[in-house]
Amino acid sequence: MALRALIFDVDGTLANTERDGHRPAFNAAFAEVGLPWHWDEAFYGKLLVTCGGFERLRYYAENFDPTTLARPDFDELMHRVHDIKSRNYQRLLAAGAIPLRADIGQLICDARTEGMRLAIASSSKLDNVVGLLRANLGPNVDSWFDVIASGDVAAAKKPSPELYQWALQQLRLPPRDCLAVEDSERGLAASLAAGIPTVITVSDYTINENFDGARMVLAEAERVSLDKLRLWHATASTS
Repeated sequence: MALRALIFDVDGTLANTERDGHRPAFNAAFAEVGLPWHWDEAFYGKLLVTCGGFERLRYYAENFDPTTLARPDFDELMHRVHDIKSRNYQRLLAAGAIPLRADIGQLICDARTEGMRLAIASSSKLDNVVGLLRANLGPNVDSWFDVIASGDVAAAKKPSPELYQWALQQLRLPPRDCLAVEDSERGLAASLAAGIPTVITVSDYTINENFDGARMVLAEAERVSLDKLRLWHATASTS
């Protein structure tokens, strides 16, 4: 079967958004509301076992700051922190502080030039996905994508396959005609559960995860080209 569509994860796959974007945006929000929290790069990697920013805040309080958790206004405070963090993240995007990973932008451009259909399957909010794409590839880049399956359209986060299943429905393609590009074990579980062959481009935070079932696992510095993706997809189709 020919490769007809690429479906990209976002956080950690298109860019190091967790390390360079969400983490400093959270830290600035903590400072603004007077919380004595600070997440350095190494510690934040450990927090990523919890998917979702708001869920991550609660996880941290439950495990590391029971005093804040016991505040009667805890939920209200966490919503305020998350709202401030979201605004901080958008400012970082607008400032060009979160670049795409090496070769990913070129891969997207090459795929579009050659008529490959493009899609996104990410638990991130739609405005975060679109903001990242526009900041790096231009103001109209979201129109390059046939489908953007974001956290706004699926109740269940990865490893649930819901995002990928929704993307496939919108693309009207069978899973075997697509290739997913992911960076995490959780994302791989989601794409494989949807029946989609998957390539992994590991990030600093996922380098030691289990990627059994992936068609190929690439180190962060390894180049990803459309020709390579076609080859790995063809291998998947014949195996």
